[in-house]
Amino acid sequence: MITRILIGLLLVIIGFIIVWKTRRFIETFGSIPWADAKLGGGGTSLMYKFIGIVMIFLGFLWATNLWNSFLEATLGSIIPKPEPIERRVDEE
Repeated sequence: MITRILIGLLLVIIGFIIVWKTRRFIETFGSIPWADAKLGGGGTSLMYKFIGIVMIFLGFLWATNLWNSFLEATLGSIIPKPEPIERRVDEE
């Protein structure tokens, strides 16, 4: 349980740093040509911020153990939950 919380907190911190220091990430890792072409000027910055926000969101889901509930609520109608297999024991 404590490991899950620490991993979630780590994801939140990394996501926050990506959003906060976007310019530094662009200088370090370079621009994203796809983001600049599809999102217009400043697309790389927007893409890094989006990645950071997604990491923050996933970190909170992971830390609070709401990952399965989130997936069931969003994708549950598309991907139904499998029915449990009934096992019978034959007595002789």
